[in-house]
Amino acid sequence: MKKLLISTILLVGLSTGVMAQKHPTPPPHPSKTQLYNSKLNELNKRYNTEKKLIINHPIATKKMKQDQLKALNVRYQNEKKLLRTAK
Repeated sequence: MKKLLISTILLVGLSTGVMAQKHPTPPPHPSKTQLYNSKLNELNKRYNTEKKLIINHPIATKKMKQDQLKALNVRYQNEKKLLRTAK
């Protein structure tokens, strides 16, 4: 009886150890187009928020805002071009 109890506990312990080692299947990797689209959405969102911040700035003059928007547009176009080449 004692041997049966010990072997049962040992068997249950080993089976739980084996079950604990099983990993769930990893999620599928996004395709290149999905990755590109998500990066592009991030870039557009960041561009729009920065543009709103520049336009709605209370102290900046009209000339300062124009210069900042030009610089923002140039940076946005460069980042978009880099994203396209990485695609």
